[in-house]
Formats: sequence, structure tokens, C-alpha cells
Amino acid sequence: MKDRLEFYRDLGITTLYRRPSADAAVTVDPTIHVGTASTAVIPAAPATAPDLPPLQPDADTLLKIIEDMGDCRRCRLHEHRHKIVFGSGAGNASLVFVGEGPGADEDAQGLPFVGRAGQLLTQMIEGTAKKEGIALLRDQAYICNVVKCRPPDNRTPEPDEMEICGQFLFRQLMVIRPKAICALGGTAAKALLGAREGVTKLRGKWHKWRDIPVMVTYHPSYLLRPYNQNAKRESWEDLKKVLHFVYD
Repeated sequence: MKDRLEFYRDLGITTLYRRPSADAAVTVDPTIHVGTASTAVIPAAPATAPDLPPLQPDADTLLKIIEDMGDCRRCRLHEHRHKIVFGSGAGNASLVFVGEGPGADEDAQGLPFVGRAGQLLTQMIEGTAKKEGIALLRDQAYICNVVKCRPPDNRTPEPDEMEICGQFLFRQLMVIRPKAICALGGTAAKALLGAREGVTKLRGKWHKWRDIPVMVTYHPSYLLRPYNQNAKRESWEDLKKVLHFVYD
């Protein structure tokens, strides 16, 4: 229960409602205030579990998550998408990269980070690993996004869209259980950490998503802009820290 409440709080959900059983002695308002879960007054417990959706189904797998997503129409992002972009890479990866959302190339192919930003990410992963003496190819890591459908005109995902897709990102990360996560850009950092600070303040040091270390760095699309030379150097430094932590 505690884990579930913390998860919903991180998604921005502040109140959950629980249906009491027919014979439960309910003498208080059956409301759970997520932000103050430790002091909430909860009705007398029925014999069955509360009506909260499971965070992670038993024996969960990436294939089961894909099946549960189906032809997802849970939010407005489905209206203009061509393909759901679930993720790619090794299902037992020690390192997971989380980006913001699919772009036009990703929407067309159904794969994450295949456009210009994706090509740069591949160079960053494989080039940095090679220079640091680490045997790593991109497909040995796992790459996914906060939202699985392309936002119109590549806009930033809205909070409700991130909340709805967040359940699938949560399950992906819990299934893979990587040694570390690299959050690419501010949207990924907000989704994973609930952070209000920008990337420049968050990057370069370790954070935690549940019990998994998280390193925040710049999104590759930001690094493609010609005036961001300092950010490129900082991103390479961040990636070096991640690679040595995970693979040394």
C-alpha cells in the first residue's frame, strides 16, 4: 500500500477513493490523501484488497506490458500518432535511457531514437564506451520514452499524458531492474524524479528512482543545436560516470 501511494503521489495524483465492502463498518470518509498517507484515516479493512490497480502485475514482462497497452487510446496523443513507440534494446539491460517522447522518425518506424537525435545518442553511447575501454553497443542497453506516442509538433507532453503513460514506464523499469537509469532531458527527469529544477542543476550527480540510481543529462536533440558546445562536453562527462558505474 505504501509503495502504491508513493507512486501515485509522484504522478501528481493527490486523492484516491476506496469503495467499502457491504459489511464494512465505515465511520469515516473513505478517502486516502496521497500526500499524507501516513496520517490518513482509512475505513475498516474488508476481507479483500482495496480497489487500487496493481502497480506491477505478477510475473510481469515487457511482452505483457505491450499486450496490456494494446492499441492504446487512453489519452489524446493517440489521435495523430502512426505507431506506438514502446522501447528497444536488451530486456535484461544494466542501463536504461529514458527520453521524452517519439519524434516524426520514431512515429513512422515505431522505434525510439532513430532520427538525428537518436543517431547522436548512438554515437554518444558507443563512442564514449569505446574511449573508456568498455565493450558496449547501443542495443545492449534499453531505450524508451516517458510517453509512447508522438506529441503533436513535438511539443512537451502534458502532465496528464505523462501520468497515463507513466504506468507503462514504471512497469518497464520494474521488469528490467537496471543497475542505473540515464534521464535524457528535463521531461524525463520530471517524470522519474518529480524534479522542478532544470537539467543544468540536476545533471552531474546521482539521484534515485525508487532504489535505482539515476543520472540526468541533456537530451540529444538539445545537443544538436550548434551553440550548445558546453552542454555537449557536460553530457559526455555525465555519460562517462554512468558507464563506469554500471560496467566497471
